[in-house]
Amino acid sequence: MASSPCSSLLLGVPIPIAHYQSPSRLRVPSLAMAASSDPITTSSSSEESTKLITFLGKGGSGKTTAAVFAAQHYAMAGLNTCLVIHSQDTTADYLLNCKIGNSQVECDKNLSAVRLKTTKMLLEPLNRLKQADAKLNLSQGSLEGVVGEELGVLPAMDSIFSAFSLERLVGFLGITEPKNQPKKFDIVIYDGISSEETLRIIGATSKARLYLKYLRHLAEKTDLGRLAAPSLLRLVDEAMSISGNRPYFDGTMSAEIWESLDELLVRGSFAFLNPQRFGCFLVMDPNNPTSDSSALRYWGCTIQAGGQVSGAFGVTSQQLNAESMDRVKKIFSPLPSAFISSMAMRNSPIAWNRILEDSVNEDARHLLTSFASQCSNITLPVKFDSKRKLVTLFMPGFDKSEIKLYQYRGGSELLVEAGDQRRAIPLPPKIQGKVGGAKFIDRNLVVTLL
Repeated sequence: MASSPCSSLLLGVPIPIAHYQSPSRLRVPSLAMAASSDPITTSSSSEESTKLITFLGKGGSGKTTAAVFAAQHYAMAGLNTCLVIHSQDTTADYLLNCKIGNSQVECDKNLSAVRLKTTKMLLEPLNRLKQADAKLNLSQGSLEGVVGEELGVLPAMDSIFSAFSLERLVGFLGITEPKNQPKKFDIVIYDGISSEETLRIIGATSKARLYLKYLRHLAEKTDLGRLAAPSLLRLVDEAMSISGNRPYFDGTMSAEIWESLDELLVRGSFAFLNPQRFGCFLVMDPNNPTSDSSALRYWGCTIQAGGQVSGAFGVTSQQLNAESMDRVKKIFSPLPSAFISSMAMRNSPIAWNRILEDSVNEDARHLLTSFASQCSNITLPVKFDSKRKLVTLFMPGFDKSEIKLYQYRGGSELLVEAGDQRRAIPLPPKIQGKVGGAKFIDRNLVVTLL
């Protein structure tokens, strides 16, 4: 498995740290499906990957302000940047002095923005299914009678369609791009509906693998599954090819399709652990202790979801004081942290050149530029001690009473439940066994196995 320095470190493989690169060269090879049994490899082609960046924090902590600040920073550094908003909040419109709609609009040089609307996003996949069904005649014309413009948005649809839209922009799964693919961006910055929704998107690929496993079992072991699954898979595959590319699973058997789907999800899971593909930053108001506490909690939730946190930002419209700055740096250590002053953002139009050149925001610009190479600041989420049969889980933002441990597969894995997230941790053969006890030490849960 080929991977970036930091992603290898997260997986417990010690390799040298990559040297620092300036913003204009913050580009890496794309991840592509290996021809061998290893589903993840680094592409040897010169095609450059799009990086996804997002922000987590308490409502009102300054997530949108941080997202717009980052978008302006990368755009002014010469990187083709897209700010993706998924809410009806017009804060980004004000900060950019730009009307953001459901089609990409150029707000500044190298900077585009788009507002995701689920009512619009559900129409395209429905139309693709209709076209595929018209070709295959599986529903005998029933799908043609569905009027997409009549359909409302149900719970969970926002996250699902956001994930699909982001995949089209960043290509974490690596599916062949259709001919009408949006233009290529160096950086995509996602400002979601809420931190909870964003966490669901981060954990979607890793969590979906278990659902896929059970669906495959139903499809292969039951009469209904054997009857319906091949037709449904063919319909979805045909719908994916409507926009111009060939069917992704063209000519493959059902078993190969299931394996290919699992490999796609594995690819997506590793992308969220690769700091050269994904960056997640915590945001808080440094003058509000409850905001700090919430950001700390989201740090632990991100680890539980299967991602990694790259740094922390304090956003404030007040004068920064040394006491608040020191408190934030101590709370989020060893994460790199910086501060964004929004004092100059009160008057419209906002002079972004002046804001970015302000020495107060210098550390924030540096953090946005260099986070992909700062492996030394990433705390391993899991550590194994084979000699003492210990598993150490890094769980910032939680206390011991909030963490539940389960085992369902004969001691071969450890299931961790915390922050409304479940994470399955495969155990090395030498330390597999039943849980004998656990103690909480300095943000770490140390589990003893028997």
